[in-house]
Amino acid sequence: MNTQKCYQPSAGEVPANWYVVDARGQTLGRLAVNIARVLRGKHRPQFTPHMMTGDHVIVVNAKDIVVTGNKRTQKTYDRYSGYPGGRRVRTFEQTIERHPTHPITHAVRGMLQHNTLGADQLRRLRVYAGGEHKHEAQQPQPITFGELGEIIRATQ
Repeated sequence: MNTQKCYQPSAGEVPANWYVVDARGQTLGRLAVNIARVLRGKHRPQFTPHMMTGDHVIVVNAKDIVVTGNKRTQKTYDRYSGYPGGRRVRTFEQTIERHPTHPITHAVRGMLQHNTLGADQLRRLRVYAGGEHKHEAQQPQPITFGELGEIIRATQ
């Protein structure tokens, strides 16, 4: 009997790369989908759903993210403390003004698995409001995403 075996990468076999993404002028949801794909590792041929096969992603210029339609004034972010009267609601405009990194982090978090693996993958996301980041030592490669979500590496 000839049994075939599927390839399973071991824990340290898939090295994690570093990428930097410029969020200026990009749509929030489309950018979040592509970032989540890279964090999960779905862009790699070694993708395994139950392992950390993703990469690190640095997002710069988060304050310049774009939303379509009337979402700028109508989209809300809710928090609830659990106490009576403890509900806090902010619009997208208010949130981007106070915490410019929150909409991207919130959107990506919702697109990852809701377990400890998803939490570990979210730790590989770094979002910065401005154009500067402090991860130059990791030599991140700038990337952009195509219309179908494919990674297009920009030349340096």
